[in-house]
Amino acid sequence: MRLSILTYLFLSVILSVLFISCNHNRFFEESVKIEDGIWRSDNIVTFSAVITDTIAVYNMYLDVRNDISYPFSNLYLFLKTEFPNGQIAKDTIECMLASYDGKWLGSGIGSVRFNRFLFQQGISFRMSGTYRFELEQAMRVAELNGIRDIGIRIDKE
Repeated sequence: MRLSILTYLFLSVILSVLFISCNHNRFFEESVKIEDGIWRSDNIVTFSAVITDTIAVYNMYLDVRNDISYPFSNLYLFLKTEFPNGQIAKDTIECMLASYDGKWLGSGIGSVRFNRFLFQQGISFRMSGTYRFELEQAMRVAELNGIRDIGIRIDKE
């Protein structure tokens, strides 16, 4: 009995250390639930991140959670970034959610899959202040079924 308690405590400490060490570079992470799993073309998802460290190097990721009712193998997104000085940059991003043979990519069990896409690597935010990110589905359909959540993650290198 005593051995199992010590084993449990040891494993708990090890898992806690691993969890903390795996997430120490995370600077910003936020996701938005898409109502009813239907992303309407007029539903623009917005995130705001306050950046104060203009010397650090960052990686930016898109997080997508979809279910198997999603009718396409990829997802096109428009990303609009508003800088603290009001300047705007626009990008189009493609996220592959299924392989060419139709198998869903990412992790998950059952009908829901999670994918994290690195879309900007080794970038610096040259201005201190609030950065605003807007994501819009760009799939040429008014209602896009099967997208559960969409998010942005920013890690410091």
